[in-house]
Amino acid sequence: MATTAPPPSTPAPTAGSTAWSIPSRAVAALSGTVGLALKLAFLAIVNAIAVWAAFVLVTDERWVALVVLLAATAAIDAVYLIPGKLFPLKFLIPGTVFLLGFQIAPILYNVNVAFTNWSTGHILTKEEAVVGIQRASLGQSPEGAVYVMAPARDENGDLVLLLVDDRTGKGAVGTSEGLEPNAGVTLTPEGKIAEAPEGYTLVPQDDLPALDEELAAYTVPVGEIAAIRPEGLEVALTLQPTLRYDAEADTFTRISDGVVFRDNDHGSYVAANGEELEPGWRTHVGTENFRRLWNDPLVREPFVRVFVWTITFATLTVFASFAVGLFLAIALNTPAMRFQRAYRSLLIIPYAIPGFLSLLVWAGLLNDDFGVVNNLLHTNIPWLFDPYWAKVSCILVSVWLTVPYFFLVSLGALQSIPAELVEAAKVDGGGVLQIFRRVTLPLLLVAVAPLLIASFAFNFNNFNNVYLLTGGGPPAEDQSVAGATDILISYTYKIAFESGKGQDYALASAVSIAIFFIVAGISAFSFWRTKSLENLA
Repeated sequence: MATTAPPPSTPAPTAGSTAWSIPSRAVAALSGTVGLALKLAFLAIVNAIAVWAAFVLVTDERWVALVVLLAATAAIDAVYLIPGKLFPLKFLIPGTVFLLGFQIAPILYNVNVAFTNWSTGHILTKEEAVVGIQRASLGQSPEGAVYVMAPARDENGDLVLLLVDDRTGKGAVGTSEGLEPNAGVTLTPEGKIAEAPEGYTLVPQDDLPALDEELAAYTVPVGEIAAIRPEGLEVALTLQPTLRYDAEADTFTRISDGVVFRDNDHGSYVAANGEELEPGWRTHVGTENFRRLWNDPLVREPFVRVFVWTITFATLTVFASFAVGLFLAIALNTPAMRFQRAYRSLLIIPYAIPGFLSLLVWAGLLNDDFGVVNNLLHTNIPWLFDPYWAKVSCILVSVWLTVPYFFLVSLGALQSIPAELVEAAKVDGGGVLQIFRRVTLPLLLVAVAPLLIASFAFNFNNFNNVYLLTGGGPPAEDQSVAGATDILISYTYKIAFESGKGQDYALASAVSIAIFFIVAGISAFSFWRTKSLENLA
């Protein structure tokens, strides 16, 4: 009797195959009609954002940016709507957009700022600066009236000032158009505005704090050059300008003595004697900021001092950390050692704790007065407040934070060295130091040298390790914004937010560009010098 072979059984799905099928199922679910709908929704959002951005660019008259925006939007629509050879671009566009938005655009913006005078006193546009100078030039004239004032709203909801002349007692309503006499504005026995006349409403007391900014910019023109301006919430003064602006000549003239202030092409109106009007405005100044790094002693000398310390800090931190990490890796690379895993776990604790938290803890431990370190050692070392000891503290704490990294790297590199090479060296009569110097270390550097260079570049710009520990201090003897322990990146931060009149973003951007070329140059030279190690691999 013939028998029928049983049908082949389907293997049961394993956990791994099920996991791998999830992405495939997700891709299948998002294909077809669903995928098309999602794609159209995505493009609709992109185009909506582009329309909004185009409106903004047209308002600001930025035509080049508008053309770039329209071309980019059209290209994205074409890539996602036209099938065929453009298919690979669908996967490249998202990454490219993020690259441009978060890498290229900030770099270009920083470079642009470096060629401007953007700093405190030079933040506005020129038109805004002219208005600001005119407003700042208003001063109280000896014969000008003083008014009791109360903010109010007219029938249209516009802000007006209810005024009573302190000398004559006559009431008036001040608007942005001028001063209108109004007998309905009177004073109470306490010397305040009694009530609003017909057609006006006093601003409620609770709403007055919100009017500070609006009142500060509010003026009531009186005559040809004078104006009434609020001084607080209850008093207004008659002010007259001390400067006269000539729009055709683009100059300011001081009325009292006839001194003329002209545009110096660096964002300020300056007189022949060097006197400068404030505020200035933001403008391009070419390579002025880079020349300051070389020519201005107030910038050059702190920069050179900080640069030398930055090189010292990064070099000592990297080589000390590598030396200690390698020593510990060799010591704990012995299989017969007891509690080997426990020791290794303890050594990587500094690497596991967030660095900024460790630095704040160390700042407390090294405190002069109540720090645990001085209390345990029964010393009074000014770890953070003496220039020498503060530098020692920065290096020691940075080494403590970096040793676990080099311990792990060195341990992995040591375990990758073939044991046969070490045994052959022993057979040839090599001692422990000879084997280490001629066999272990060269092979180790093949893997570790690039990491040493990367670690140097990292510590060269290690803002946290300096700023969170010492704040860049203590103050240096040259009284510059750069402290005794500031490295270039923290010095740049202080230039941007704490120098001169307050902030100097342009000079800080120039310094950041200089830092980039310094680090790039050192790294390129280091990689070139370590090419010889490749022959050992």
